Amino acid sequence: MAQSNLKVAVQKFGNFLSSMVMPNISAFIAWGLITALFIPTGFFPNESLAKMVDPMVKYLLPLLIGYTGGKLVHDQRGAVVGAIATMGVIAGAEIPMFLGAMVIGPLGGYVIKKFDQMIEGRVRAGFEMLVNNFSAGILGAIVAILAFLGVGPAVDVFTGWLVAGVDWLIGTGLLPLTSILIEPAKVLFLNNAINHGVLSPIGVEQVKETGQSILFLLEANPGPGIGVLLAYMFFGKGNAKKSAPGAGIIHFFGGIHEIYFPYILMRPMLIIAVILGGMSGVFTLVLLGGGLFAPSSPGSIIAITAVTPHHASAYIANFAGVLVAAAVSFIVSAFIMKTGKQGEEDIEEAAKKMQEMKGKKSSVSNVFEGGQATMPDNVSKIYFACDAGMGSSAMGASLLRKKVKEAGMDIAVTNTAISNLPSDAEIVITQEELTPRARQKVPNAFHVSVDNFLSSPEYDKLISALQFPANSELHEIVEDAEENVPDIVDEEMAHDDDLLRPENIFLNKEFADKEEAIRFAGRVLVDAGYVEESYIEAMIERDNITSTYMGNDVAIPHGTEEAKKAVIKSGFTVIQVPNGVDFDGQKVRLIFGIAGKDGTHLEILSGIAVTCSDMDNIEKLAAAESVQTIMDIIGKK
Repeated sequence: MAQSNLKVAVQKFGNFLSSMVMPNISAFIAWGLITALFIPTGFFPNESLAKMVDPMVKYLLPLLIGYTGGKLVHDQRGAVVGAIATMGVIAGAEIPMFLGAMVIGPLGGYVIKKFDQMIEGRVRAGFEMLVNNFSAGILGAIVAILAFLGVGPAVDVFTGWLVAGVDWLIGTGLLPLTSILIEPAKVLFLNNAINHGVLSPIGVEQVKETGQSILFLLEANPGPGIGVLLAYMFFGKGNAKKSAPGAGIIHFFGGIHEIYFPYILMRPMLIIAVILGGMSGVFTLVLLGGGLFAPSSPGSIIAITAVTPHHASAYIANFAGVLVAAAVSFIVSAFIMKTGKQGEEDIEEAAKKMQEMKGKKSSVSNVFEGGQATMPDNVSKIYFACDAGMGSSAMGASLLRKKVKEAGMDIAVTNTAISNLPSDAEIVITQEELTPRARQKVPNAFHVSVDNFLSSPEYDKLISALQFPANSELHEIVEDAEENVPDIVDEEMAHDDDLLRPENIFLNKEFADKEEAIRFAGRVLVDAGYVEESYIEAMIERDNITSTYMGNDVAIPHGTEEAKKAVIKSGFTVIQVPNGVDFDGQKVRLIFGIAGKDGTHLEILSGIAVTCSDMDNIEKLAAAESVQTIMDIIGKK
């Protein structure tokens, strides 16, 4: 457990450092282009334009990193104080302060964040702007002074030690061993901290003395990654094999090394391949005298070519370093894949694992999503789909329909079974486990996966992505429940008194496991005359297909699509389990057993969905001491 916690902490730390650099990569590219073009050894030497090179690396890039670091901690105020503090560390050192900015920027943001928390609610009306401006200015100045006096010199000394260490490694021929640390660090998202925080500042100093630095290629070399991807192209299986060529182009020519991380995560032994590939590449560079005169950002073959010193021996050395690294990585990867016993690789699952490690959506994750369609224009209908089309999808559709109305969009939201999805469906929302089935059914639709039907953030993201026009004159959205629902539903059949009776509400129940709970709910539906006996087993089967846990401590067990014929009439049971029952690792305190026929249950199901989307209502339902209290809460619209 301790090892797992340490791994998570390292991953989060690496992601935080990466998040300071990635938004500013375009600035690194701009600096690299100006350097490659206009310095005395550039493609088009220009003494005037070359004057931009040093100020950009000394001031612009560290300030951007410090600004972004502060913003990550405390939004705009943190960003401003982080930038002020970074100026102190820049002035307090003689070398580019990328590492110093990574330290002092977030610290500045943290200081102003704690101050804002301390004075929250204590500032008199009318004085907010005065306090905000002066507090940020004063605290920013204090942190900048401390950075100038302490952090800058400390980072300067630390960098000096690193320079001495690198010189020793080069002198003893041990520089290739750095790949043992660098290659695994990439997968842990520490690559930007190592590359831009440590290697780049040292490399810039080496360039001043020798005109080039091998350090710029230790992390940026695309060879190890392309070797792994080539091995998947030849020896992989399934979607991993199909996606590898595209990933290889993105990695090698686009310089996005993150693209090959999922392929390593599928087969962790491949970390050996990239380590040996990296070591071989560095050894080749040392042997032939390779190096760059500026950082290669991003680490693509195009960027490497642009910042290679303009003489034949440098090009030969650098290209050889890339090719040797790729060849060794490919050979080792091929051996691992041919001798391994793993079946077809799940690249989508590996991409999800990478995103979990990163802690946020990956910029390249769409490459592995099996041909996900783009967001369509002029959407007219959104489909919620589940196995049977009458339970979880109906609740989810009710919630999204409400949000769509509030947003003023003229879009119909309907629920259906996956098997009934029309071929021209534009947007389809399903539970995560069911998305592959839905994508196979309608591959050209835009698919959205949710893990919590009652409170998924994907709803708001989808509405924002649709970029709707706010127009109060838009007409009411048609609330079709299913394509095959009759135009007119018999009001007597849909009457709440028949759908949810007091005798079908149970308080303070306890169950050993979810199967016992589902069978109890099914038995209630049978005894009440809503379903036939076979429906109980269909409820168990439905939950085995994908959990009927909905989120917010709620489960809605119901039958499969095939079990619809066992439904006599629509009805519900509500079961309160105050101490909870486990549904695949999720605690469930409220169980709504459902039997739906011809859409007559959808009105009350919609009301339940809206009610249960609010955790306050969940707490009231779980604590209710009478059947009437539950009836009253559910009855609220």
